[in-house]
Amino acid sequence: MAIENTGTVDYFNIDDLLTDEHKLVRQTMRDFVRREISPNIERWAQEAHFPKEIVQKFGEVGAFGPTIPEAYGGGGLDNVAYGIIMQEIERGDSGMRSTASVQGSLVMYPIYEYGSEEQRNKYLPKLASGELLGCFGLTEPDFGSNPAGMLTNIKDKGDYYLLNGSKMWISNSPLCDLAIVWAKNEDGRIKGLIVERGMEGFSTPEIHNKWSLRASTTGELVFEDVKVPKANLLPNVEGLRGPLGCLDSARYGISWGAIGAAIDCYESARNYASQRIQFDKPIASFQLIQKKLAEMLTEITKAQLMVWRLGVLKNEGRASTQQISMAKRNSVEMALNIAREARQIHGGMGITGEYPIMRHMMNLESVITYEGTHDIHLLITGADITGIPAFK
Repeated sequence: MAIENTGTVDYFNIDDLLTDEHKLVRQTMRDFVRREISPNIERWAQEAHFPKEIVQKFGEVGAFGPTIPEAYGGGGLDNVAYGIIMQEIERGDSGMRSTASVQGSLVMYPIYEYGSEEQRNKYLPKLASGELLGCFGLTEPDFGSNPAGMLTNIKDKGDYYLLNGSKMWISNSPLCDLAIVWAKNEDGRIKGLIVERGMEGFSTPEIHNKWSLRASTTGELVFEDVKVPKANLLPNVEGLRGPLGCLDSARYGISWGAIGAAIDCYESARNYASQRIQFDKPIASFQLIQKKLAEMLTEITKAQLMVWRLGVLKNEGRASTQQISMAKRNSVEMALNIAREARQIHGGMGITGEYPIMRHMMNLESVITYEGTHDIHLLITGADITGIPAFK
């Protein structure tokens, strides 16, 4: 039986860089995950079940929009605290973290940054509490890495916009109460709209038979002559700058979150190696196992230092899109490699639900692709280094 992993992996005393508030936030989220997610997550994943009740519980614990000002129902915390929250949730499960990070970074963030004061007051408190669940519509069936090619469109009809098109691979969509949707107007300019459940012509078919993020709910957004009131247009942004700004926030959260998955795999492997007896001694005593564990801890530590520094830069308003891309890519690749090595340490037991390894591994196969694929993030760094964009 797997040993519950509840400690802090901190080989370089990174805790010295955290405030007392950061540590309190971490402990609060760690206790929440241990109480609400860890006892159930293997069953949820095996059954491909999204627990609807977790939405309100996330709201109660402050996991939704923690950096949004308290006046709108948010936590008023800094970006390091936000990263810590994502890390602790993803130690439980990447799908659970997706639910929280979509709500905070891809729904609440654009309403706060790009919305009107009326929109902020109408939606943000209910999103923060979990009364409402949101999703983010950018990716389309034929346009993922190239969102500028989107076909979803709006036409000005005087009193409203007429919205047509579809979005694909949308976390939270089957149960969403509202969606932040990006569409082109008649001039080809990208605009953001708040589309609400119940608007005629708006549907959210669920995607089934996933091998990854099985405890998360994923679907499509379909718009067939949907009449969207003009009051639902996000007034303070135009062009790709809008959705890409949201993705910066979400990718930053992933850069912390993936470390949580890596820590869970590392701790499970270390504990298992200490207990598993072969040739009359624990396998942790063998050189190759120690090599694997030492390399895991080294890579986790390097990633922890990178995201902490990125959080400080983000607090100062100095974190660039390119830096966020590098951190997201590094953390997810690191976590996926650790999951694979941890699976080997567990041997045959590593493929069972007795341990979290295969669940994390399958989840991370999605995380390495969504919100910018692994290769696209590499090319973002390459373009920054050379000044030559290779994906155009």
